[in-house]
Amino acid sequence: MCDTKKQARTSLDQLKEDTVVVADTGDFEAMKKYKPTDATTNPSLIYAASSMPAYQPLIDEAIKYAKDKGGSIDEQVVQAMDRVCINFGCEILKIIPGRVSTEVDARLSFDKDAMITKAQKLIKMYKDLGIDKERILIKLSSTWEGVEAARVLEKKYGIHCNMTLIFSFHQAVACGQAGVTLISPFVGRIFDWYVKNGDKKTFEPLEDPGVRSVTRIYNYYKKYGFPTVVMGASFRNIGQILGLAGCDLLTISPSLLEKLSNSSDPVEVHLDKKSAQKLDIDEINVDEKMFRWEMNEDQMSNDKLSEGIRKFAADAIKLENVLKDRLL
Repeated sequence: MCDTKKQARTSLDQLKEDTVVVADTGDFEAMKKYKPTDATTNPSLIYAASSMPAYQPLIDEAIKYAKDKGGSIDEQVVQAMDRVCINFGCEILKIIPGRVSTEVDARLSFDKDAMITKAQKLIKMYKDLGIDKERILIKLSSTWEGVEAARVLEKKYGIHCNMTLIFSFHQAVACGQAGVTLISPFVGRIFDWYVKNGDKKTFEPLEDPGVRSVTRIYNYYKKYGFPTVVMGASFRNIGQILGLAGCDLLTISPSLLEKLSNSSDPVEVHLDKKSAQKLDIDEINVDEKMFRWEMNEDQMSNDKLSEGIRKFAADAIKLENVLKDRLL
């Protein structure tokens, strides 16, 4: 029988009992309203926020920082890009109790050494502003090079990583084997691909291909004791979110946080560590050859990874152009 006291609470409050809720936004006011534990940003979110009057002081400070550093206009743009990401991160950390994710430029997704260098620079910039690295997650694209960069950052430098653009089981297993702190499998983008390329346009929450993908990853991690935590991301509707109730973390946009906060429907936990440990799941070892082959064989994952990198890169360029205009 459902607890009537629990039913009277919002669906968002109920969800928070079993899952850490993360705000998928660069909007500080939304964070203050919905009180997430963590927050995650990316170039797309920061670009969207960069045109809002409320965030102009953060842009202005980044421009001043870059000019003070000097160098060519292109070098100043790089400095301004890094600084504006740090500025947003620092402001977010004033609001939330947990960690903020800051993304490495998607254009470095196939350059292991460049990702490692950029991650170290971002962590140092946070440190110079008094932010401990324990409150930062460095977001990397889940290419093979990204996984290997994360392995080095985690084990050699103690820098925590959030692996983004995860669409396949083998990507997730590779990340777990590398000892990364957190992965972000993308529910909604998987759903989008199947709607576009299949016969079905709607799915029941537990049959949704994105929900099923994250469920498989979660169960495998818990079965074999991976310390890496799973943060479902990129949701299209609250059914997908509720289908993953019990997941370690879920990063949710303000519009869907609003719907959850306006609902009092009971929330049923679907993902559970103890239940996962009882499942009959074969263990696998994902090396580079298997990773590349399985990505090649999985059209959806291959399509969405490359598309995601292109889109993040395009928004990074848009943000760069805004900063370049200001610098000039």
